[in-house]
Amino acid sequence: MIDFHSHFFSRTFFETLAKLSPQDGTVDEKLARVVEKTGLELPDRDDGAHLDRWLSMLDAHGVDHFVSFASAPPEAPVLAAMAERAGGRMTPFAMIDPTADGAAAAAEKLLGAGPFRGLLLFPAMHRYDPSGPEAADVLAVADAHRAVVVVHCGLLLVKLRDLLGLPRGYDLTLADPLRLVPAADAHRNATFVIPHFGAGYLRETLMTGAQCANVCVDSSSSNAWLATQPTPLALAHVFERALGVFGRERVLFGTDSSTLPRGWRADLKRAQEAALAEAGADEATKAAVFDGNARRVLGI
Repeated sequence: MIDFHSHFFSRTFFETLAKLSPQDGTVDEKLARVVEKTGLELPDRDDGAHLDRWLSMLDAHGVDHFVSFASAPPEAPVLAAMAERAGGRMTPFAMIDPTADGAAAAAEKLLGAGPFRGLLLFPAMHRYDPSGPEAADVLAVADAHRAVVVVHCGLLLVKLRDLLGLPRGYDLTLADPLRLVPAADAHRNATFVIPHFGAGYLRETLMTGAQCANVCVDSSSSNAWLATQPTPLALAHVFERALGVFGRERVLFGTDSSTLPRGWRADLKRAQEAALAEAGADEATKAAVFDGNARRVLGI
């Protein structure tokens, strides 16, 4: 089993956001208030100890390999070091803002000489069209390296940012999966992944998958976006539609696991297993979704 979607959320990530927070107090004081409000557990300052804890949880649930994201640029060196320490069990991806100065060079450095296999893009957060000129140079780098590009679409809620008082400023008009079609068509050596079944844009995600053979979808998160749909929709129906359009070869299992003490989301894995069974998936389809597809996409 491979979890294609998780966030390492090291101490570096927490401290990076706390430094950006407009709230009063030191970094430690800001984070202490977050812990008091939520019951979250701050990661160990020793990144290796944090990794070992994650690997122990993955072992307990039979997860052989996982993709984990550096969810802020300063976290990328942490993930690079932890991927080496994990002994081949972790594939790191890095979040990148194509509108930032030097973004293409940063993407080249990440993909060209390190353990990173892919990039994570947030068009709504960083306010750009994924098929527009702002993203073109970064996507050209991804295409040259035959990399994987995870493009967040749909609803975007980052609880830690909210708790720290960081402004949202998200433009969900830029989070429509259909905006990805020209970019995917222009960069066919890259593999694009729309997480969370499009997080509310299911129809648009299916249309994008029907249009572009190099676009996959992942099943990660609690999929709470189901509540936003105009007609009732169950997770089993979502899997049925996704398998019908993407085929069993382009649907990837993920959990979006991130924070402690909750840890790895075994509850989401069980819910997805039940939904696939209800959707009538056979054993070959389950094996592809939970393992084989990620192995092919990641080249492991």
